[in-house]
Amino acid sequence: MSQNFTNYAFTGSVKQAQEKYGSRATYARMEQSGDKYILGAHEADFIGSRDGFYLATVGENGWPYVQFRGGPIGFLKVLDGTTLGMVDFRGNRQYISVGNINATKKASLFLIDYPSQRRLKIWAESRVLEPQADRELLSLLSLPDYDAVVERMIVFDVVAYDWNCPQHITPRFTAEEIKQGIKTLDPDIIRSCCPDEK
Repeated sequence: MSQNFTNYAFTGSVKQAQEKYGSRATYARMEQSGDKYILGAHEADFIGSRDGFYLATVGENGWPYVQFRGGPIGFLKVLDGTTLGMVDFRGNRQYISVGNINATKKASLFLIDYPSQRRLKIWAESRVLEPQADRELLSLLSLPDYDAVVERMIVFDVVAYDWNCPQHITPRFTAEEIKQGIKTLDPDIIRSCCPDEK
C-alpha cells in the first residue's frame, strides 16, 4: 500500500541522524500527518510542465544510479493519480536504469523547476514494458512530433511524494524562457541590448 513518504525515506539510520542534529521532533510530527501518495491537480500540472527530470534507480548490487531524462515538455505523463508513464528513447545504450528497474523495481524521480525554485520528489515502483506489450498505453505515451526512436515504455506506480523546500535552488532559465522574457521588455531596451530581437 502506498503511504506517507516518511515510511520510505526515514529509515532507522535517518532517524538517528535527525536525533543527533536536532530535527527529530519536527519530523516525528510529519510522520503522523497521514498518507500522501495520490497526485493532485497541482502535482499533475507541475509534472506536465517539465521537459526533464532526474531518475534514480538501485541495482541488485545495492548501488544507486542517477541519470537525467529529458524530452519535450510533458513527455512524462500522469496516467492517473498514482501512475506515471513515459516512452523511453534510444540513448547511449548502456541500459543501466532499465537493468536496475528490471532487477529491483525501485525508482525515485526528482523534478525541478529552476526559475520558480520548486522541486517534487516521487518514490515509485517501476516497470519496463516493450512497445508491443500494450498498444493502448503506447498510444497514450507517444510523442508523434518528437523525432526520437522509442525503445520501450517505463511505468511508475507512485508510492509516495513530497515537495522540497526551495532553499538553495539557484534560478536557471532555458534559452526559450529567456527569449520569452526578452519579449516582455520595453522596446527601447530590446533595441539597445538585443538588436536582432524584434
